[in-house]
Amino acid sequence: MRNRPRTNRRRFRFPTAILLTCAALGVAGGILLAPANWVSTLLYAGLPFVSVGIAGLWLLPSVIALRLLRRPLVGLLVGLLAGLVIVPFSGYGFSSVATNLWWAAFTELPFLFVLWRYWGTWLHYLGAAIVGVLYPILAWQSFDLGSFDLGVQIAFFTITLASCLGGTALGILIADRLRTAGVGARLPR
Repeated sequence: MRNRPRTNRRRFRFPTAILLTCAALGVAGGILLAPANWVSTLLYAGLPFVSVGIAGLWLLPSVIALRLLRRPLVGLLVGLLAGLVIVPFSGYGFSSVATNLWWAAFTELPFLFVLWRYWGTWLHYLGAAIVGVLYPILAWQSFDLGSFDLGVQIAFFTITLASCLGGTALGILIADRLRTAGVGARLPR
């Protein structure tokens, strides 16, 4: 055992304090997203373009976790937990978990590319910009964007991108305020 090569497993360990913080953020995120899920569903039925105006809320819990804790995979963990909280309140069941993980993956993605060694603010916005552009492309069919004029399509992309960037900015603000208040300041690195 002593002659085994050392690996850097420490980066992927989750001490109890980190897990409890992620649980609190996941539950809080789920409490926020449960009504947002219903609002989005109702808006999609009547005002589909307005429904993407709140898309940035799905990034919020993961952005807060990543900004506050600066640990690998906490964004995905908080997204998973928020999705599990939503399941009993959603008309979509466990697909809510997949949805939350999908959005959380984009908050984690830029940090993965730098192997979680750099935690610059701009990386949060990069993830938001990627999902803000990619979501309308992937949702093209469900929103039937092809049937609209170019100006409406551009507006759809703009609203989605602005929502994602706004949700990320709000998440950064909340995380910074939590850190200033002492939350996460003594967590193990």
